Amino acid sequence: MGLNVAEWILVAFLSIALFIFLVVGIILVLKLIELTKEAQKIVIKGQDIAEKADDVVDNVKDLTSVGGVVKTFSKKILETDEKKTSKKK
Repeated sequence: MGLNVAEWILVAFLSIALFIFLVVGIILVLKLIELTKEAQKIVIKGQDIAEKADDVVDNVKDLTSVGGVVKTFSKKILETDEKKTSKKK
């Protein structure tokens, strides 16, 4: 009462299909892990770029606002006054 040829062929086919499915699944999971690590690097890089853009915006805002212009102008005048007084000594 053993398995006949058709049943052996079916068992062999299903075993091979399961093996291929498992191997492909493992490979896909490993590739997905690599992809998520790369995506995380991209997100971190994007956050750095956004922070730098915020700094640039703040600097431009300081230069274009009246208070920022006065502040920059007064710094320049104080620096030149300090240079003049240090040269006299």
